Amino acid sequence: MSMKRTNVYADPEDLSIIKEAAARRGISEAEIIRQGIHLAAMANRVWDEPLFSRTFEGPGRTPSKEDVQEAVADAAKRGTTPDAAA
Repeated sequence: MSMKRTNVYADPEDLSIIKEAAARRGISEAEIIRQGIHLAAMANRVWDEPLFSRTFEGPGRTPSKEDVQEAVADAAKRGTTPDAAA
């Protein structure tokens, strides 16, 4: 993997924590900073495809508490799960 150099300003307290963590873990401070940059990059990535592309049949609304209780009670009476009955 090719690396590119950049400069950033960091809070001295954060750098102190990174220094302690690097010593404790036996890795370089730069490696911890690279891991942090990767996490920031992934947290802010915009994906080309939606996370959920499948659609499901149903009423198109979130079931109410009563709907859920009724479905569970019906399934318990039949001795099956709601999915197994469908």
